[in-house]
Amino acid sequence: MGTVVSIDVRDPRIPRTTLLSVLGWLHWVDATFSTYQSDSAINRLSRGEIDIVDCPPEITEVLGLCAEITATTDGYFQATADGRLDPTGVVKGWAIERAHEILVAAGSRAHLVTGGGDLRAHGEPSAEPRPWCIGIADPHRPGELAAMVAGTDIAVATSGTAERGGHIINPYTGRPATDLASVSVIGPDLIHADAYATAAVAMERIDWLDNLGYSAFAIDSAGERRYTASCPVIEIAPQHRPSSGSSQDSFRCSTESGGTLRATDGAGTLRTVPPGQEERDEIRARGRTTCQHDGS
Repeated sequence: MGTVVSIDVRDPRIPRTTLLSVLGWLHWVDATFSTYQSDSAINRLSRGEIDIVDCPPEITEVLGLCAEITATTDGYFQATADGRLDPTGVVKGWAIERAHEILVAAGSRAHLVTGGGDLRAHGEPSAEPRPWCIGIADPHRPGELAAMVAGTDIAVATSGTAERGGHIINPYTGRPATDLASVSVIGPDLIHADAYATAAVAMERIDWLDNLGYSAFAIDSAGERRYTASCPVIEIAPQHRPSSGSSQDSFRCSTESGGTLRATDGAGTLRTVPPGQEERDEIRARGRTTCQHDGS
């Protein structure tokens, strides 16, 4: 997968062996699907050195998901790059979603799994009834948050040009898609949220996501905000935007383990902090709810 994955389990009943199983799974995925390791199964399949029947069944599963998402997005999602197999746009979300499922199967009541700008949250992060609260970084203002979304069973994936430039190609023009600097897709599973975020950047529009049961918040290259009709995010007004590096000043969070702002990884696209009702009310008061239909 070529990214750092962070696992935050808030359920003390989960044994260390379960975490080791999750880590083992993620290392296996990296070795099997790596496009950088010449001897990975996906690269050997791409070069024709082995047939699909010789591959682990998970490769068939992932390529099937890629085909499904390519059809759903009218070809804007592609599982090839430079003439070779590259299902990376599905693998990361799929691997993290499976890690989440391993934790749920072990009885975890609250955890957060993140990697490369993608996040899968489950349960409530503290003994108090409060959701995970996910901050979406402003691609034009490093270190600042543009919006936030809360949930107890939620997947959020962000893609765009802020971190890596125009690396997402419009398959119909062959040119980098640069209109949307950031697209965050929110939904029930990370497999599709991740792939749909990539497709939305390539498509340079997000209104199609509502029909699929997902919502999105986007910031274009000029800094304008776009929302799908079902968008649940709370935008943080520019004059009140907190720094993503200062949790206590921004959200008045407690210093307990469930109250600090957490950077998901080096990608810097998502930040998380589980606030209580008081903090949520404060954020709403300081910001403004502007979820509205995307006019594109």
